[in-house]
Amino acid sequence: MAVSDANLPIGVFDSGMGGLTVLAALRQHMPTEDFIYLGDTARLPYGTKSAATVGRYAVQAANVLVQRGVKALVVACNTASATALDLLAKEFAPLPVFGVVDPGAAAACAVTDASGVAVLATESTIAGGAYQRALLAQQPALRVLGRPCPLWVTLAEQANFASPLTNAILLDGVAGLVKTAGTPDAPSVLLLGCTHFPIFTAQLKQLLGEGVRVIDSALTTAAMVAAAMQAQNLVADHGGKAVFMATDGVQRFQTVGAVFMGEAIPDVELIDL
Repeated sequence: MAVSDANLPIGVFDSGMGGLTVLAALRQHMPTEDFIYLGDTARLPYGTKSAATVGRYAVQAANVLVQRGVKALVVACNTASATALDLLAKEFAPLPVFGVVDPGAAAACAVTDASGVAVLATESTIAGGAYQRALLAQQPALRVLGRPCPLWVTLAEQANFASPLTNAILLDGVAGLVKTAGTPDAPSVLLLGCTHFPIFTAQLKQLLGEGVRVIDSALTTAAMVAAAMQAQNLVADHGGKAVFMATDGVQRFQTVGAVFMGEAIPDVELIDL
């Protein structure tokens, strides 16, 4: 890819709105870059789909972004990163393609202790073992526990954060898996293996107490992408805009998405994959 493409936007996609946490971190790290974000809200969630289906969806979403003209792809979906990253890299080569699994694993390994890491993610991500492999590749003797939390994506997309029911579902998801007074030998590092889950970070910290470190991949992914753009001479010299697309529920995307982004989303284009 030529240096003349440096001022093209960076494409970002997710199954829904969770990837907006990654987009927010990317914009924080790279304020002069333009971005195009696609949320495949019509087919959410990806985490309960087969690997073949996720791969097909991911290629379709990425293809829309590539047709719009982007200089890199960020797969801001843990399920798609875990199951389709190699497929996307091959399909759209030589376009740089970045996932969120390896950066998340690196962030967890940087702060873990002998108690290990507990991974919470979608069914597909846990069953596929992508985080387990990524963590063990960096620390072969690391203790890694994983648990699927299929209801958490739905909770996040509903923006229903503070209800007693949400608290109960969050606690059920981590029961026996992370360090508490009743489980002193459990891991003290909790890795959120889904980009929807960081919306619950403050709540999880309050529910679990100071003994548990809650890690997500957004900031680490953003730092990795920023470094790669620098290394490949693809840093934009002007910009800062973001364009948003969704495959369903535009009005809801604007309302709930603003919570994930931490700022208003003025316009969302409705597209069909």
